[in-house]
Amino acid sequence: MKLILDVKDDKAAFFIELLKNFSYVKARPISSEKSEILEGLKEAVEQVNLAKQGKIKLKPARQLLDEL
Repeated sequence: MKLILDVKDDKAAFFIELLKNFSYVKARPISSEKSEILEGLKEAVEQVNLAKQGKIKLKPARQLLDEL
């Protein structure tokens, strides 16, 4: 299982060191850019799932391209 955690910058080094003490945990930091990309992907997947359930209606691709 993979988890994404938000940790304050001043506590990050301590937290990573703490996680490294568990043999069953692999911890590595990711850049803020990668974090933003992952968050965007998560939101996109949630929207697609809601659209599949009929709870929201998505814009057609042509409309999105026209907005650019």
